[in-house]
Amino acid sequence: MLIEGALAGAIYALIALAFVLVYKSSRMINFALGEWIMFGALLAATGEYALGLGLGGAVIFAAAAMAALGIAFNAIVVRRLTMHPVIASIMVTIGLGAVMRGVAAFAFSGMPRGISLPVLPEPLLLRGISVSPEKLVTAAIAAAGVVLVTWFYQRSRTGVALRAIADDPQAASAAGIDIHRQFALLWAVTGVISVIAGILWTYVAGAGFGVALVGLKIFPIVIIGGLDSLPGTIIAAMIIGILESLGAGYLDPQLGGGFGTIASYLLLMAMLLARPYGLFGRAPAERV
Repeated sequence: MLIEGALAGAIYALIALAFVLVYKSSRMINFALGEWIMFGALLAATGEYALGLGLGGAVIFAAAAMAALGIAFNAIVVRRLTMHPVIASIMVTIGLGAVMRGVAAFAFSGMPRGISLPVLPEPLLLRGISVSPEKLVTAAIAAAGVVLVTWFYQRSRTGVALRAIADDPQAASAAGIDIHRQFALLWAVTGVISVIAGILWTYVAGAGFGVALVGLKIFPIVIIGGLDSLPGTIIAAMIIGILESLGAGYLDPQLGGGFGTIASYLLLMAMLLARPYGLFGRAPAERV
């Protein structure tokens, strides 16, 4: 159960990083992240089964489409919300999620909900413990994605620019950083991450329009780890993955099915009471 939870936590971490990158750079909360992941998986399935692009071509097609969606969303919506209250951006992303669910229902009608990966079905034995090869491969891909996203934010020129914008947008703009261009790249990266996460999630957890609900699993992770902390998000994702696995294995038979699902929210409530800014989040600065 520890291994199963850790493998699930790797995929959680990749999804949560897409959430944290947007919040850390622009202080915008993307409540439509689950719908982005659903759309990414459906576009990949369209590319493979409807367009006959093959696995690699389908991934590239879906990534390009979601990157274009992210750039368009930034140009049409995000740029107009710069000086608006936070509640405006929250309602916009909630509305975007509702629109994407409605569009997906008829745009992808009759289309397979996900794509398959070329993985051998035989279980692997690690020191006598049977491990699902599907989950092992998807976790390895997710872990590689986490490393790439972390490097992107910490080392790349775009990542440095986003960190500068997060620290002081006015100073970053005065230094010659094009904020709108960097945000466009940020949302494009979010779209690409959504495709990879959607493919991995539908492969190990099942496909369908219910994939959008995975976004609800991410909120406890980012709050427990700290909304503005990338390392905290990764650690919290592993904790939640293991907690869900142990809860489902040990407590579901005693307390009834479903406890593994709500265990993360119980931990979330405890964290909000004990440390509202998360394990690795920064406490709010106060003027003395």
